Amino acid sequence: MRILLTNDDGIHAPGIIALHDALLAGDRPPADELFTVAPLTVQSATGHGVTFRQPLITKQLQASPTLSGIAVDGRPADCVKLAVSRLWPERFGRGSRPDLVVSGMNMGANVGINVLYSGTIAAALEAAFLGVPAIAVSLHHGTGSPRYDVAAAHARQVIDRLLAAAGPGGLGRGGCVSINLPRTEAPGPLPPVRVCPMNTHGMIDAFTRNVNPLGETYYWSAGTPMDFHATEPGSDVQCLLEGCVTVTPLKFDLTAYDGTQGVEAWRRRLEG
Repeated sequence: MRILLTNDDGIHAPGIIALHDALLAGDRPPADELFTVAPLTVQSATGHGVTFRQPLITKQLQASPTLSGIAVDGRPADCVKLAVSRLWPERFGRGSRPDLVVSGMNMGANVGINVLYSGTIAAALEAAFLGVPAIAVSLHHGTGSPRYDVAAAHARQVIDRLLAAAGPGGLGRGGCVSINLPRTEAPGPLPPVRVCPMNTHGMIDAFTRNVNPLGETYYWSAGTPMDFHATEPGSDVQCLLEGCVTVTPLKFDLTAYDGTQGVEAWRRRLEG
């Protein structure tokens, strides 16, 4: 299986290095079939932005003793677009594509409405949109020092289970799954795994107000990404806070199919 690895925290982030090493552990995939293309700098919360008005500079970097990859001076979705359309075929041959895109491991959870802001999720959804199945991996930090190596090993176990459960067809064209791991500060067994929907309540926004030396007023975001107006029972937020690994299927089609009756009424009135 040929895997494209990316993230939104940048190619030097400990999360992508740990996940890279975990994906290489054992017998799958061989080192030459794990190709890393990640942002040069941190791109957290950049969402699904892409670059059109400036060139995407690329550099071959040795991010760690084990991880050598291409850094892109752009956003996560840029990395996937560029990798799938040009960098992957240049390396593996014309017409070739990865079998799977893995995005992460993100420094912080991507549950609930955060999936709309997350560059990690955006990279996975971009891959799915391009027809390559994708898995996003995120780690809830909380307090303490996270053990990226332990969390990455857990992520590898969940990815293996997920691919095995999906069967010969895999996740399918356009398939995208988000995995969130609970706080991991010490070695231990894989936490319980729960397949669950995303929490759809908004975050509680907070801003501090200050004045800079020039007398200009500015506001600094002071909210926390896990502080929501409400948490639905059985949602990814609740399951993660209970110490479970959450697995949530996502899609890039934002059409509100459950509101089709209302849409038909709009069509009759608007289209005549």
